[in-house]
Amino acid sequence: MLKIFLVVLIMFLTSVQVSAQTQRWLVSGTVMDKEGKALSSATITLLDPKDSTLVTFGVSNPSGYFEIKNLREDDLLLQISFVGFSPYSKPIKKPTAINLLELGEILLEEKTADLDEFTVEAVAPVTIKKDTVEFNADSFKTLPNANVEDLLKRLPGVEIDSDGNIKAQGETVRRIMVDGKEFFGNDPKLATKNLLAEAIDKVQVYDRKSDQAQFTGIDDGQREKTINLQLKDSHKKGYFGNLQGGYGTDNRYGIRGNINKFTDKQQLSFLGMSNNTNEQGFSIEDYINFQGGIQGFGGGGGMVRITVGGPGGGQSPIPLNNGQRVNGIMNSHAFGTNLNRDFNKNTQMRSSYFFNLIDHQISQNTDRLNFFPNGDFIFNENSRQDNMNANHRLNLIIDHKIDSLNSFRSTSNGQFTQTDRVSNSITSNTDLEGNLLNRGERTNITTGDSYQANSEFLYRHRFGKAGRTISANFNFGYNLSDFEGSLYAENEFFGNNSSTEIIRQQNSQNNSALNYGTNISYTEPLGGRKYLELVYNLRQNHNKVDRQVFDWEGETMVFNQALSNRFNSLYTFHRPGANISYNGGKYNLVAGVALQATSLKGELLLLDEIVNNSFENVLPSMRVNYSFSNTKNLMFNYQTSVTEPSIEQLQPVINNADPLNIYVGNPELKPAYVHSWRLNYNSFDMGRFVNLFANAFVNYTENAMVNSQRIDDRQVRTITPVNVKNNLMASGNLNFGFPIKPLNSRFNIGPSLMYNQGVNLINDVEDIIKINNLGGNIRYDYNWKEFVNVGLSANFSRQSTSYDFNPQQNQLFFNQNFNAELGINFLQHYTLAGNFNYLVYKSRTTDFNESIPILNISFSRFVMKNRAGEIKLSGQNLLNQNVGVSQRADVNFIEQTVTNNLGRIVMLSLTYKLNSRLNPMNNLTRPGGGGMRMMRMIN
Repeated sequence: MLKIFLVVLIMFLTSVQVSAQTQRWLVSGTVMDKEGKALSSATITLLDPKDSTLVTFGVSNPSGYFEIKNLREDDLLLQISFVGFSPYSKPIKKPTAINLLELGEILLEEKTADLDEFTVEAVAPVTIKKDTVEFNADSFKTLPNANVEDLLKRLPGVEIDSDGNIKAQGETVRRIMVDGKEFFGNDPKLATKNLLAEAIDKVQVYDRKSDQAQFTGIDDGQREKTINLQLKDSHKKGYFGNLQGGYGTDNRYGIRGNINKFTDKQQLSFLGMSNNTNEQGFSIEDYINFQGGIQGFGGGGGMVRITVGGPGGGQSPIPLNNGQRVNGIMNSHAFGTNLNRDFNKNTQMRSSYFFNLIDHQISQNTDRLNFFPNGDFIFNENSRQDNMNANHRLNLIIDHKIDSLNSFRSTSNGQFTQTDRVSNSITSNTDLEGNLLNRGERTNITTGDSYQANSEFLYRHRFGKAGRTISANFNFGYNLSDFEGSLYAENEFFGNNSSTEIIRQQNSQNNSALNYGTNISYTEPLGGRKYLELVYNLRQNHNKVDRQVFDWEGETMVFNQALSNRFNSLYTFHRPGANISYNGGKYNLVAGVALQATSLKGELLLLDEIVNNSFENVLPSMRVNYSFSNTKNLMFNYQTSVTEPSIEQLQPVINNADPLNIYVGNPELKPAYVHSWRLNYNSFDMGRFVNLFANAFVNYTENAMVNSQRIDDRQVRTITPVNVKNNLMASGNLNFGFPIKPLNSRFNIGPSLMYNQGVNLINDVEDIIKINNLGGNIRYDYNWKEFVNVGLSANFSRQSTSYDFNPQQNQLFFNQNFNAELGINFLQHYTLAGNFNYLVYKSRTTDFNESIPILNISFSRFVMKNRAGEIKLSGQNLLNQNVGVSQRADVNFIEQTVTNNLGRIVMLSLTYKLNSRLNPMNNLTRPGGGGMRMMRMIN
C-alpha cells in the first residue's frame, strides 16, 4: 500500500514539473495611497473580462508589492480592493515580448463622503481586516447540500481531521459563532455538521481575546482561535435547513434534520436525529465523559488503566462516512434547540437545550504482554458491554449592560443523566510457557441517575480613568448522583496453592457535592503602557459519599465494612496573586506570581479516621506574545500549577470492581507541582497561501503522582497512588502547507515527535520508562471548481518504549493510516463520492500484524426545482470489515485490542433542502463565486 501511495505522489509531482514548463506569464505591482504609504494585505483579484468570473487572486505584502504567477489567459480584468479605499479596476493584456507585466505603483483613493451611486465590483475571495481573515464563501465552491464542514475544508489554512476537529492557521478552533453569537454553547461540531454551506456569506477567522481583556482593554496575551459564520441576507428572511431519511440492509436506518430561522435580532434552530448506524448525535467529549464516569464508579467499573503520561500508542476504530469513529454497535437518538435573542442593544440572551439517548454494545478481545522484574505474563480478556445513557443539557446566558461603566452577566447550566450498564468479562493470566496462573469471570451491573446544576454571576465596573477596572465573579454548583450495582465474580487460582473464589455483592453509592467561590480582579494603569492586575480567588467544595457494599451469604446480605465507605470532605482553596503587563505595540508581556494555599479535610466515618492535609505553593507565570504582522506570530508561555490529590486517592479504602485488579488509596499522597513551557510560531502568507506552524511543549512534574503496582503469588494486582521524584514530557510538531496553483492543488506536511520519561513502581522496585513517538502526516488535495475534489493522505506513527530494569523487554510498534477521497459532480445533477481507508498495525515485540481496508462509495441524483432534493445510494464498509483494532504501549505492557463493529451497510436515502421552498429570497441570490455583485455604496 505504501508503494502505491508513493507512486501516486510521484505522478502528481511529475505533472507539476510538466505544468511548470508551460509558457505562462505573471503580473506585478505595488499598491499605495496618494501619500506614498504602502497598503499591506490589499486584495488583488483577476477576472475574465467576458463574464467577470474569478480567475485567481492574491494579497499584497507588507511593502504593498504583489506578484501573481502562472497566468494563461491573454486578457484579464484587474481589480484591487482595500478597506476604506475606492476599488481600482484596469484591463490588462498578456505581454508579447517577455512573460512579465510590471504595473509599477498603483495609487488608491480614499472613499469620499459624497459617494452615493451604484457601482459594480467583483467580490474579493479573501479580505484582511486588521486581525481578521475574511473568506467570501461563494468563492470556494462546494457540492449541493454540503454542510459548513465541507466549506471549511476548502479554505486555505483551515484543516479538519476525520473526527471533525478544526484547526485554523495551525491552532485548534475552540469556538464557532453564527453572526457573532454562540451556536449550541461551545461545541463547534454542532454548527459545522448541521448548518448548510450555501447559507454562509462570509467566514471570518480571528484570534478572540479573553473576556477579561475585552472588558479592561488590557491585552493579557491570551487568545482563542475562533470562526464566525456570517449568514447571507437571503437566509435571514425565512426558514432554511434540510431533512434526510434513509433505510438500508440489515434494517439499518438513519433520520436527521435541522430547521433554522435567523434574523438580525434572533436565532432559532432545531436539530434532530435517530439512527442505528453508529452516527453520533452529540459531542464525542460527552460520550467519553459518560464512559469515564461509569467506569469510575466502583460497582460497575472496569479494570483500572495505568499510564505514564497519556496513551502511548494509537488506535483507529473504523472510520464511517461522516468521519466520526465509533467502535461497537450504537443506536443514537438526539434532539436540540438553540435560541439566541437580542432584546435591545443592552440585553442579550443565549440559550440551548440538548437531549441524547444512546445504546452502545461493545465486544472486545484484549491481549496484553506484561513486563515485571520477577517474570512476565500474558493477560487475555474477552468482554461485552451494553451501555445505555440518556442525557439532558440546558444552558442559559443573560448579558446586560447597565450603562457605559457597568455590566452584568449570568451563566446557568443544568444536566440530568440516566445510566444503565452491564459488563461481562472472562480473563486469564498465563506465563510465557503457556501455564495458566489464574482465570476469572465477572459480571458488573450499574444503574443510576446524576444531576448537575451550575450558576455564575459576573459584575464588571469601569472607572473614569482608562484601564482602571474591577470585576467580581461568584459561582455556585451542586452535583448529586445515586447509583446501584451488583458484582458477580468467580476466580480460579492455579499453582501450589490452587483455590477458587466466588464473590456475590450488591452495592449502592450516593454522592453529593456543593461548591461555591468567588474571583475578584482589579486593574490599574501604571503609565507607559504598563498595567497592574491584582487578583484573589476563593473556592470551597463540600463532598459527601455514602458507599455501601453487601456480600451474599446464602440468601442473606451481610454488610462488608472493608469495601464500604462513608466520608465527608471540605476542600478550601485560596489564591491571591498579582500580574504586571506591558503592551508594546507588536508585542505584549505578562508576568505574575500567585500564592496558593489549599486545605483538604476529610472524615472517614466507617474507619473513624481523619484526613487533614494542607499545601502551600508559589506559582510564577509569564507570557510573551510577539506579532511580526497580522498573519505572523510568536508566543512563549510559562506557567506553574498544582495538581491536588483527590479524596478518593487519599482514602485507604479498597475498590474491588475487578477482583484481580484492586485499587487502594494512599492518605500520605502529596500534591504534584507542574512546570509547563510552550512555544508557538504561526505564519500564514495570504498572498501565496503558504502556512508554517510550529509548536513545542515541555511538561516537567515534581512530586508526580503515579500508580504503584504490587503483584502477589496469585497474580492479583493491587494498585496504590504514590509520589515519585519527577516525570517529563516533551513534544513538538510542524505543519507546512503550500498550494500548487497550476494544478488547483495543495500539499500539507506535518512531522511530529513526543518524548515521555516517567517512573514506575512494581513490587516496590523503581523503574524509569522512556517512550519515544515519531510520526507525522502528509496530505495532497486537488479541487477543480465544484466538479472534482481528490484527497490523498497518510499518517505514520513509530513508537518505542524502553525499560531500565530489563532492556530486553523494550517495545517497538508501527501504526499507519492511508486514505483516499474522491468527489465528482457531473451532468449538473449527479454526484459520485468515494473514500478508501487502509489501516496497518505492526508490532516488533509481538507477532501482531493487522491490516484493515475500508471502502465507502455513494452515488447521488439531485431532483426537484433548484435541486432541492437529493436521492443517494450509499455503501459503507463495502469490504465488510466488522472489527476495529488498536495497539498501545504503556508503563509496563504492550497490548492489542480487537473490537466489534458494524459490517457492510447499503442504504438508500433522500435529502430535502427546505430553504428552496420556504425562503422566498433564495431565487434572487445568484449562485457561484467571483461573479458581479450590484451594491449601493454610501459613505
